[in-house]
Amino acid sequence: MRISWLLLLSTAAAVELDVDDPDSIKSVSRQVATNMLSYYTGMNPGDNPGNLPDPYYWWEAGAMFASLVDYWFYTGDDTWNDITTQAILWQAGGEGTFMPENQTRTEGNDDQSFWAFAAMSAAERNYPNPPDDKPGWLAMAQAVFNTQAARWDTGSCSGGLKWQIFTFNNGYDYKNTISNGCFFNLAARLAKYTGNQTYADWADRIWDWTKSVGFMTDEYQFWDGADDRQNCSEFNRIEWTYNSGVYLLGAATMFNFTEGDPVWKERTQNILNATTAAFFTDSVMYERACEPVDTCQVDQRGFKGYTARWMASSTQMAPFTYDHVMPLLRASAEAAAETCTGGDDGLACGQKWVTRKWEGEEDVGLQMAALEVIQSNLISRVDPPVTDEHGGTSKGNPGGGSTPPEPKPSSLTMDITTKDRAGAGVLTGMVALIVIGSTGWLVWD
Repeated sequence: MRISWLLLLSTAAAVELDVDDPDSIKSVSRQVATNMLSYYTGMNPGDNPGNLPDPYYWWEAGAMFASLVDYWFYTGDDTWNDITTQAILWQAGGEGTFMPENQTRTEGNDDQSFWAFAAMSAAERNYPNPPDDKPGWLAMAQAVFNTQAARWDTGSCSGGLKWQIFTFNNGYDYKNTISNGCFFNLAARLAKYTGNQTYADWADRIWDWTKSVGFMTDEYQFWDGADDRQNCSEFNRIEWTYNSGVYLLGAATMFNFTEGDPVWKERTQNILNATTAAFFTDSVMYERACEPVDTCQVDQRGFKGYTARWMASSTQMAPFTYDHVMPLLRASAEAAAETCTGGDDGLACGQKWVTRKWEGEEDVGLQMAALEVIQSNLISRVDPPVTDEHGGTSKGNPGGGSTPPEPKPSSLTMDITTKDRAGAGVLTGMVALIVIGSTGWLVWD
């Protein structure tokens, strides 16, 4: 993270955004994206394509490239297409599963999904296809789905995905809403794109499990998750925007796939109502779990952007949401743009859109969030997602990701001892204390 010592001396004016002018939206989006990409060096010789430098997580790079797929689609500007394609292909690997060995010690199901979303969006938006000797965008999304379906765990909590993939990673005993929400979102979108009922059946299954286990309340609030060693009996009740957002688009897509099933219409509307009540003030989005107390961590600074992305996409899958969603995205985009006054280029954006001021921090997630909410205001000017039957050109592979995983380095295949598990338990507890310490004011019984 870069902290500007010029904060108090900055006199830069906010970028000039007119949400009624498509050219203005495109121009501001390009400025914000340019600043965002000033952090990325993965296209340079000696760097790994697709990786952001510390302190940014691997999955956040996947989210960033998904935002650039959207940027190309919204604006028609292909400036960053080459580095976007390079990054996604590099991180997808030969099987297209987004499980590179250098991420094995940290990769969770949600991390894998955020890269899969980049591929899924590329398929849905007819982003230029990879070379013929590489998996197609659709094939990548299918490969991730297959790896995650195989991890569905009925050994505790009657089902669900664990947060972490490997037993030696801290958080393996935690089942969280975002991992399952991503799986639900991906299943719904694959059902829509391919017309395959199996994906829709999985979406139904994940939704029903989320509700039955208690991660989603009767009021359509989404808790963060629970310890599966306690059979998910006690919840971490922190609420994040992106949990609501990822389920919103999944539900809207299921409404579309089912050709207007009133059950999915009601679910979509209820999520949207709850999201609006929880995360908007004066029509401007905020991250209620951390912004009011200034504890938003590196990964949490981009959450609003993903929510904006999924809200906008929901208007194409469930058009009845348009009149509800767009005033929120317009107001949030205007507020976000007013924070973009920082840094040497005067384009660094702030965390708290509601204050309409830059707080002095320069950060990839902050730029990505601003980019997503600003460019989302072009959603009514672009075509809805394509499908296999209607305009889609992406090469699929329904069996992708089903082959045995590639061998792991020997250091990652050693037996896990009781002592190792005890140490991991201590570290997991420490992580939980840190999370609760920064956001615990929102946890209640």
